[in-house]
Amino acid sequence: MPLLTYQQARPWARAIREVVLLRKMPPWFADPAIGHYSNDPRLSKSEIETVISWADGGAVEGDSKDAPKPLEFVDGWNIGKPDFVMEMPNAFPVPATGVIDYQAVILHTEFKEDRWIQAVEIRPGNRAVVHHVTAFAREPGSRYLEREPAGVAFTRMKGTSGPKLDRDIDRPQYIVGYTPGRPASEFSPRQARLIKAGSDIIFSLHYTPNGKATEDRTKIGFIFSTEAPAERVVNVMVANPDIVIPPGHPNYRVDASLTLHQPSRLIRVWPHMHTRGKYFDYRVVYPTGESQMILRVPRFDFGWQLAYVLEKPLLLPPGTRIEATAYFDNSPNNPNNPDPKAEVHWGDQSWDEMMEGYVDLAVDVQMNPADLRREKPRTD
Repeated sequence: MPLLTYQQARPWARAIREVVLLRKMPPWFADPAIGHYSNDPRLSKSEIETVISWADGGAVEGDSKDAPKPLEFVDGWNIGKPDFVMEMPNAFPVPATGVIDYQAVILHTEFKEDRWIQAVEIRPGNRAVVHHVTAFAREPGSRYLEREPAGVAFTRMKGTSGPKLDRDIDRPQYIVGYTPGRPASEFSPRQARLIKAGSDIIFSLHYTPNGKATEDRTKIGFIFSTEAPAERVVNVMVANPDIVIPPGHPNYRVDASLTLHQPSRLIRVWPHMHTRGKYFDYRVVYPTGESQMILRVPRFDFGWQLAYVLEKPLLLPPGTRIEATAYFDNSPNNPNNPDPKAEVHWGDQSWDEMMEGYVDLAVDVQMNPADLRREKPRTD
């Protein structure tokens, strides 16, 4: 339901009171004892008391002259008016029922020069059936999906995403994702993502039929940096594809790690699991052996795939290891569990599982992101 005006919010006053009092809203799942995040939306004690007092006092409107200026949205874009928009040229037909394999669409940017991206956002054409979307940049000369046509949706090949893709150090670069509850990507001044001249954008799309045949044309919008950045934002993933969750297991542990071989600064993390996911944490282990917890999500919520932006970027010297631990509940006590009797493996669909810890790093603008994984950078 919309809550943009008093008239829209008033009927929900009691429900608003309850979810605010129980701290279910705004949604935030990080352990408050671990780390500080610049995008923490939690309400203060006084703010919560104000909401409760308003609801208990009859939820009156107040004096309209004291109301703030209404928010203005640019055609639905949260990043503001994009400098450049790309849209799927052909609508993808989503049937009323059935299972749809992950789809991919290749879009030619036709950029004549390198572009530094200050903000980027994916806008689903039909949110009712778009479960999530990930966008990658494929550099000129890449052989990744080289035989597939542009502009036409096709079933994505196995092994073209997730940790299997991530193990390939020349993989396409992650640009942005759309998942429930996660906002667009906007970077600090002097930081930006790079899309090289002549690159293609590849959408990876997950559709879920909802009983009504429809279609979708998802689009992506970019805001370009007005000056050369001091740091390039790149993405790495700490993941474990070898998931085998026993039937009925209430607390199955999965670990993953990644060693970085170049200096970087950690700026953002976000865990990704499916309906059996219950807990996720990130740690960094420095070359000295010292360990530091970065994020702990004790009650992961599949319905809110949040990202966590560190209040202060964390310097990671070469040799630092990023570790992640996840726990899964495959028991009948998990109300979101599609089948407690199933042995669960890695897979794209929501009844499968994933263990992915995304990490955004700020690196030198001249660095080849692949060198983060190489013990010795390439000299060719």
